[in-house]
Amino acid sequence: MSQGFGMETPSKHHHTALRKAARYLVLIDSGGYAVARLFLESREQVAEFDGATEETNSMISGLTATHGASGAEWDQALAGHSAEERAAAEVFELKV
Repeated sequence: MSQGFGMETPSKHHHTALRKAARYLVLIDSGGYAVARLFLESREQVAEFDGATEETNSMISGLTATHGASGAEWDQALAGHSAEERAAAEVFELKV
């Protein structure tokens, strides 16, 4: 029989540190389109996707938004957005 058939034995699992959970979801207008941006507690962006998706709605379901992301804590994180876009943004604090 050939030794080329069959399934390879899985390699050993390597334990690594888990990524931190996203703490904030910001819905913000970007050139006429709603964009959802995920941030860590440190305001470091970890993801960006279409804000009009079903997944976005399920993530914010039951949460209350804070209107506006004009505070100094968002200056670096949302530097590419205008003052008007930031003022109209909705910030959701995600349950961790």
